[in-house]
Amino acid sequence: MNAGDAARADAQYFELGDFELQSGEVLQNARLAYRALGQLRADRQNAVIFPTYYTGSHRDNATLVQSGRALDPADWFVVIPNLFGNGVSSSPSNHPTQAGAAFPRLTLLDNVRAQQRLLSEQFGIERVALALGWSMGAQQAYHHAALFPERVARLLAVCGSARTSPHNWVFLAGVKAALLADPAFAEGRYHEPPLRGLAAFGRVYAGWAYSQAFFRNHEYRALGYASPQALLDAWARDHQARDANDLLCMLDSWQNADISDNPQYQGDLGRALGAISARTRLMPVNQDLYFHPDDSRLEAAQLTRAEVHVIESSWGHIAGGPDRNPQASTQIDGAIRELLGAP
Repeated sequence: MNAGDAARADAQYFELGDFELQSGEVLQNARLAYRALGQLRADRQNAVIFPTYYTGSHRDNATLVQSGRALDPADWFVVIPNLFGNGVSSSPSNHPTQAGAAFPRLTLLDNVRAQQRLLSEQFGIERVALALGWSMGAQQAYHHAALFPERVARLLAVCGSARTSPHNWVFLAGVKAALLADPAFAEGRYHEPPLRGLAAFGRVYAGWAYSQAFFRNHEYRALGYASPQALLDAWARDHQARDANDLLCMLDSWQNADISDNPQYQGDLGRALGAISARTRLMPVNQDLYFHPDDSRLEAAQLTRAEVHVIESSWGHIAGGPDRNPQASTQIDGAIRELLGAP
């Protein structure tokens, strides 16, 4: 059983029915996969929402929901919704009628609207104590706080942004181009996986995920790789095990992420940031190559209750992932504890 099969096996599912999307298309018989960990109190004041990141599932985020950690399930009810397109929630790879290239375009607004329905309709939760996430998970948490400010008390965005920056967009265009260059992709209508394109996608991505210092200082050895080539080969194999249309579905949501791209804010990012009432902490990594700390500082200047705490790590973007880097994980756990302990 691979990681995707395991995630599907222990997921819970919220049935959305025919779900109208921001584009005007309809995702038929939409299913939002999730896991809920801990016990919801009668007053429903201990709820936390923790969306998944690019290629991640609820299983990955659940590593932070442990006894003795800041997200101790004895104290907090943690809802971990899976991104549309991740192969667990409705995705090009698993949809019965809109599979593959027929899968409609989705945005993070679509994801967050579905997640709000899950909270409200399944659990009766109208306000969360904390919305948090890493990378694309942080972008979704940001969307919750901007689109539903009265429903989010605190926000923690680790290596994430309110709007995908131009340079981040360019990075994503590059890895996408590596996949599309494989003729076997066939505009998404492949019958066999486009393995060469998937391998190229993974290898290009690996160069962005870590920093220059990570490779210069041979820190890949701490992850069990004897050389940079061995790391690249592992990333290639990992992406060959994924569905190409799933990767592109999530990538499109990431490239176009923008908390103001909706009728509520009509493209005014400053107004969207200013509407966030949550106590906010932004935690970029100093050597992140695509969610750069400068972007976090620019956003914080337009937020009313925000602090920027930079994680110092040569692991780059990867340092912020759930339990990826011990030093960074300690800082993130401390930030969660401080936020949840603050009024």
